[in-house]
Amino acid sequence: MIILGIHSCQVSSRNSALKDYNDNVNSIVEQSNSTATQLFSELSGGGGANNVTTLQNQIEQTRHNAVNELAKAQGLSVPSQVSGAQTYLLLALKMRVDGITNIGQEIEQALNASTSRSAVNGIATQMARFYASDVVFIDYAEPQIASALNSAVGTGNWTAYSGGQFLASLDWLGPNYVASKLGTSLPQPPNAKCVSGQLVGNALNFVSVGGQQLSTGGGNTVTASPPPTFTFNVTDGGATTLSNVQLTVSVQGTSVKGTGSISLIKPGQTTTGTVTLTSQPPSGSYQVVATVVGVHCETNTSNNSETIPVTFQ
Repeated sequence: MIILGIHSCQVSSRNSALKDYNDNVNSIVEQSNSTATQLFSELSGGGGANNVTTLQNQIEQTRHNAVNELAKAQGLSVPSQVSGAQTYLLLALKMRVDGITNIGQEIEQALNASTSRSAVNGIATQMARFYASDVVFIDYAEPQIASALNSAVGTGNWTAYSGGQFLASLDWLGPNYVASKLGTSLPQPPNAKCVSGQLVGNALNFVSVGGQQLSTGGGNTVTASPPPTFTFNVTDGGATTLSNVQLTVSVQGTSVKGTGSISLIKPGQTTTGTVTLTSQPPSGSYQVVATVVGVHCETNTSNNSETIPVTFQ
């Protein structure tokens, strides 16, 4: 009887330790769920480059929460029946810490027009890390814990997990979706596949020099020295964000020309770019051709250029 009593106490103690471990893991998982909600809420706020510092600070606080969750898991008392599950739990939580850390490092460039594509792709890669962490926990850690508990105390006699999935949705695996949630958009890659019926391209609205809008009908007088700077007013009339849009100006009948660019222009946006002539044009009247160079997949370039009579003096 004494031996049976001792054995019963040992079994009861092991079962209690296992249930305590499960309850502790459940608490950590709930905290991790809250961290995920916080992170995706922050990323969905977007707001563009003006809010970079605020967003970085928010993500850093979220990372701090994830680090604390990992530390709590590392400090758990782990029954032997779930030692393998503990390894998977720690791996999943470490992947989440790493993912948040890497997103924090990419967010400034993701909201910067000139580098947004590579940075947004990098953030989407971290979303894949979160998805992998979900697989590790839900498909490996959780079933092992459940199996140990079912064997020890019976089905339904322990607290099941609520959630455990960190990634908000599979949509976040796509760079375009990430960009839309951040309030930015990806520039079209130079080798993108052209889609029939999808408008792509820019329109040149007008050109000015020194604040004076130049007329294609004539009557334009421009100082030749120093070499003048032409300001292009351009609208993206398509459905695609365009990057590194090239601008050119040439003075017909001479070798005088200049080039410039617009780093990024979004659908429906009107912006400006400048071109400074590389040398002083000769005095006299000339035809000046100002052109927004056609981009990949642009089929209509009839509104990309203006020929402007200019008298240089």
